[in-house]
Amino acid sequence: MASRKRLLLLIRHSPYGSSLARASLDVALAAAAFDQPVSLLFTGDGVLQLLPDQDSAALGVKNPGRLLASLPLYDIEQVYVDAEAAARYQIDLNAAPVPALALDRRAISALVEQHDHLLGF
Repeated sequence: MASRKRLLLLIRHSPYGSSLARASLDVALAAAAFDQPVSLLFTGDGVLQLLPDQDSAALGVKNPGRLLASLPLYDIEQVYVDAEAAARYQIDLNAAPVPALALDRRAISALVEQHDHLLGF
């Protein structure tokens, strides 16, 4: 049986302007579908994906909030956010589409150490 390596996805890109934000969530879902433990860490511009009630229809792209809200269905329940980035963008984590725990720099370092693989987008 294959080893269940813990994967941490570092999401640094805003939800619009490139396909990287969507690709990161697709990778998370694919890994989870193969029963791999997945955690997400939103940092930098990536915290913008956590803004509630985004209307992306005018851009012709899917709303990232809907995909984020479905993460628990794939057993992805470990979602973290860089507290400094969330504060900079004034993200209300209580209104985010998925529950996320804010971490300071020290806690982020510890989180990275707890995982077997780190994949950044």
